[in-house]
Amino acid sequence: MDLVIKDATVVTCDADGTVIKSGGVAVENGRIVRVAPSAELEPLAANARQVVDGSGHILMPGLVNAHCHAADSLFRGLVENLPLEPWLQTVWKAEGAILNRQTTYLGNVLGLAELLLSGVTTVMDMFWYPDETVRAARLLGMRVSTGGIFFDPPGVNGQDLAGRIAAAERFFEEFGDAEDVFSAVLPHGAYTVSPENLRTAKKIADRHGALFCTHAAETRAERADVESRYGRPVIRHLDHLGLLDERTVLAHCVHLDDEEIEILARTGTTAVHNPLSNLKLASGFARVPDMLEAKINVALGTDGAISGNDLDMWMALRLAATIHKANTGRADAVSTTEAIHMATGAGARALCAGDRIGSLEPGKFADMILIDCQRPHAVPMFDPVTHLVYSTAKSDVRHVFVGGVQVVRDGQLTRHNIEDTLAEVNSLQPRIAASIA
Repeated sequence: MDLVIKDATVVTCDADGTVIKSGGVAVENGRIVRVAPSAELEPLAANARQVVDGSGHILMPGLVNAHCHAADSLFRGLVENLPLEPWLQTVWKAEGAILNRQTTYLGNVLGLAELLLSGVTTVMDMFWYPDETVRAARLLGMRVSTGGIFFDPPGVNGQDLAGRIAAAERFFEEFGDAEDVFSAVLPHGAYTVSPENLRTAKKIADRHGALFCTHAAETRAERADVESRYGRPVIRHLDHLGLLDERTVLAHCVHLDDEEIEILARTGTTAVHNPLSNLKLASGFARVPDMLEAKINVALGTDGAISGNDLDMWMALRLAATIHKANTGRADAVSTTEAIHMATGAGARALCAGDRIGSLEPGKFADMILIDCQRPHAVPMFDPVTHLVYSTAKSDVRHVFVGGVQVVRDGQLTRHNIEDTLAEVNSLQPRIAASIA
């Protein structure tokens, strides 16, 4: 064995919700070969290259952040107290002034490092220069889903439609077969990309058997805008264009009617819930309990640090499990099992990667995290899943493995000195502040 982790409380996040009180995993060639009680792992541990004592920890699959703009971490806290539409105008001004390949890479390292240190091993990211996102993810040792961006205005990189098509195709040529990249095409939204260009983006994704991701129905204003222009609200507009299927990932989905919920269920489309961003931008409350009842795949995301101020999937997880109770008046609106699934298995399904990530099961990538449970807020622990959903903080994540390789040890990155990145970002701060002055 390359790696054995033993003596942990194992929360597998498999379909049966299996929890092993004292157990672990055995890993070979980057994949899990055994999930079992510790006593059954002892013979494998005897000759393993690395043995990790998981006592006092929960072992679980790495989190999947299904919607993020990691490089926007450069603008954390820059634009505040505005709803989405005027907020975006200021955000785009700052991005246009600051972003190029070098600064985008810098922002990606900053944002992805924050995610990895908090236990996110895979992230679906929509941003300019997606190859720089991959470069940053590979520096740190995590998986990423990204790809060609479609946006009708020139945008940060100044590309026209032909340039965007060419860039999307180049991304597949370079990364289409990579195990650490789930390639996608990501038009920004129905209000910033024309119907014709949305269809073009989807055709590229379909030709490569790839993912298609866009923002959808985030605000009432967006819904009204799309309906006034095209005669249908957002989800019905996307369905009319033939864009919805099991490889489609829609970020937000806050403002849906009953028919649109039925459309998402019928087409197998994933909705990504971003509770903190939706709260902070006053976008509203997504109908998550109704979507879950309709058997829609609901994954979880942080959105960017510019809209939520950090990239904390544990905060997103806790909000997803709590705000809908208050909003619906039902204490059982979202269960802990449903919430933890949003952050693991549902994210894996969104990426059409449920056979590779999202749970601790033999044959899957050994993407795993160890969470310290010997802290005052973790004792006593009657149910580990309840603890994960309602009590765990990102600072509790001590060790992270991706493909069986330890990329975080004792709360520190193993492959990059983050202090260098922090110094670069701090030196850029005056320019960023001046960009919206």
